[in-house]
Amino acid sequence: MSQPDLNRLNKLATQIRRDIVRMVHACQSGHPGGSLGCTEYFVALYFHLMKHDPKFNMNGTGEDLCFLSNGHISPVWYATLARAGYFDVKELSTFRFIDSRLQGHPATHEHLPGIRVASGSLGQGLSVATGAAQAKKLNNDDRFVYVLMGDGEQQEGQIWEAAMYAPHHKVDNLIATIDVNGQQIDGPVDKIMSLLDLKAKWESFGWIVQSFNGNKMEEVIAGLEKAKSLAKQGKPVMNLMKTEMGFGVDFMMGSHKWHGVAPNDEELKKALAQLEETLGDY
Repeated sequence: MSQPDLNRLNKLATQIRRDIVRMVHACQSGHPGGSLGCTEYFVALYFHLMKHDPKFNMNGTGEDLCFLSNGHISPVWYATLARAGYFDVKELSTFRFIDSRLQGHPATHEHLPGIRVASGSLGQGLSVATGAAQAKKLNNDDRFVYVLMGDGEQQEGQIWEAAMYAPHHKVDNLIATIDVNGQQIDGPVDKIMSLLDLKAKWESFGWIVQSFNGNKMEEVIAGLEKAKSLAKQGKPVMNLMKTEMGFGVDFMMGSHKWHGVAPNDEELKKALAQLEETLGDY
């Protein structure tokens, strides 16, 4: 794999963060906190690690696939897909408006390029990704399947059914990631329902587990590249990705209050002042 152009990737991340806060502000609805926290992850995948085609074939044969389980952070995924050429960047201005293809949670009925399954009903993404990865193995397709989940989402029971299934069936082309930001809609995860030792949990289910910092581009890339090197050895891989909710906008950082709240006009101005326009706004 070629060496990453960190300057380019960081500029993309900054622009996508601008896109996120502008999208959520325009409709006064959406989830900026987790979107901002996971920007490096999506930029690393779509602009460096994944083999994918913006022309978009729903089957994804011969391509790496990405699924977003915690679908409420759709702004970061939409902005990434647009910047990667899946659809016109100007369409980001329609986010959450009536008849838009960019619904609050990713949906398939409007056939938005890049989206293969409706998501956001928490707990389902790992099952979907496991099925897609197993299908690739059955079809002798050597590409990877990636899925992102939230840490609060680990409170959903369906995740643990998939957690048992994937190692048992040696679905070892599956690379899952948990956004460990410690926040969920009602407060800190540890106060709502503590997850205790996630590493020990996933290892006990038969996964290879590693951790990395999700808000430093070079560490995200290194972590995901290591995950690829650990994969295809009989076990699926789980990344525990430590991020900070609202990363990049100082007044949003580290608080569950920005899980699902849109900035007002003054807050948008403050946020954009901290995020340099690098590729041109839509």
